[in-house]
Amino acid sequence: MLTNINWYPGHMKKTRELIQENLKLVDVVVEVVDARIPISSRNPIIDELIKDKARVIALNKSDLADKDASNRWIAHFKRLGYQALTMNAMRGDGIRELFGILEGIRAGNNAVSKRNKPFRIMIVGVPNSGKSSLINRLTGKKSTQTGDRPGVTKGKQWLTVKGEGVMGTFQILDTPGILWPKFEDPNVGMNLAFCGSIKDEIMDTAELALELIGVLAKRYPSQLTDRYKLDPPEQGLFEDQTPLEIMEAIAAKRGFIMAGKRVDYERTARNLLDEFRGGLIGKITLEEVGQ
Repeated sequence: MLTNINWYPGHMKKTRELIQENLKLVDVVVEVVDARIPISSRNPIIDELIKDKARVIALNKSDLADKDASNRWIAHFKRLGYQALTMNAMRGDGIRELFGILEGIRAGNNAVSKRNKPFRIMIVGVPNSGKSSLINRLTGKKSTQTGDRPGVTKGKQWLTVKGEGVMGTFQILDTPGILWPKFEDPNVGMNLAFCGSIKDEIMDTAELALELIGVLAKRYPSQLTDRYKLDPPEQGLFEDQTPLEIMEAIAAKRGFIMAGKRVDYERTARNLLDEFRGGLIGKITLEEVGQ
């Protein structure tokens, strides 16, 4: 397993301080997590900072996740007392439901009504979780820079939205993605890396892909064989082969072979990671409730 992932840049510390400084100004926190890794993408620092502040957990990128697993996660978070929903912020799925939840919180917050000021929402989450895409949907325009890599949002942004109904005018505080200084469970770091929340530039791409192949071969073997037209797992492929041998089989199927019949491991690894992150291998959830 990959170890010693060096990913904690200085802006993470600044983001933590930004959240601490502005938490008292907001009425609710929307925590955006990756539906494929609902635990690994929940920053424990957020729990420490937010405490009893009203919170909504949005399982974003639900279009890439196993639907049944997502339903189990929603039920789990609701049992813990959170408001929770699945969404695809890029496409707009779940936005109406989120507005309904926020309107309910707004209507029940007497302090907001008394102060006669806009309802304030803080958006938090790990890098590349889709915070900026969510804000664009909430505001109805492209108000923040988005991208398919972590670290796009660099600083604090207050955005004012003229809403209707119970919400009225409200304000959104966008924050840069925040990770934490140490992974107690090494699988958390791996899951974040699989989903692109840790910059690929600091990772060994081939090793990362090998780790992902090992996980998929165990949890979603049929999706792996279908996508890369490998021998079906019923014939013992994944019982008898290592992740390296499976990667070489994928390379052969895709034609990622260099001169001298050498496997292009880097190209194969990049292709596999890109296809996993794009949902082309299948709808996959890497963490289960109670795992």
